[in-house]
Amino acid sequence: MSRIANNPVAIPAGVEVNINGCTITVKGNKGVLNHNLHPAITVKQEDNMLITRTSEESRSAEAVAGTTRALLQNIVTGVSKGYERRLEIIGVGYRAQVQGKVLNLTLGFSHPVDFCIPDGITIETPSQTEVVIKGIDKQQVGQVAANIRAYRPPEPYKGKGVRYSDERVIRKEAKKA
Repeated sequence: MSRIANNPVAIPAGVEVNINGCTITVKGNKGVLNHNLHPAITVKQEDNMLITRTSEESRSAEAVAGTTRALLQNIVTGVSKGYERRLEIIGVGYRAQVQGKVLNLTLGFSHPVDFCIPDGITIETPSQTEVVIKGIDKQQVGQVAANIRAYRPPEPYKGKGVRYSDERVIRKEAKKA
């Protein structure tokens, strides 16, 4: 079995886990998330731990067991603490602002870009050049951040564009005359 799958998932106080057949429902103070288990995986709850096991001995079952354990850890963390991704907008005249359920982006195009905020995600703009994406689903938060970044990824010469706050853009040297 994979080494990751051998580690149990700790359930913090205030989080409820219901295992119903091959569906796991995790409820916390931030919200509720569901996960459907692979048929080759069984999950048991003992005390305040979730233990992942395989019901068959194969390489694919062991790989899925490790993936399932990691997904369960992300779900438990999401409903208890939540996830956050920060984006920075760099460029003259580039800015962002939230109006209701729409994020308005001015990124140097001839038109403003309107990004509809999906359900389960909250977006804040502490300043015109910062965007904070929050939610309980780690995959959804990351995907929304990637979609916003895809409108204008950072370019290598001046570094203008939308980047993650912890992203390091490698700059190229300009053409010599």
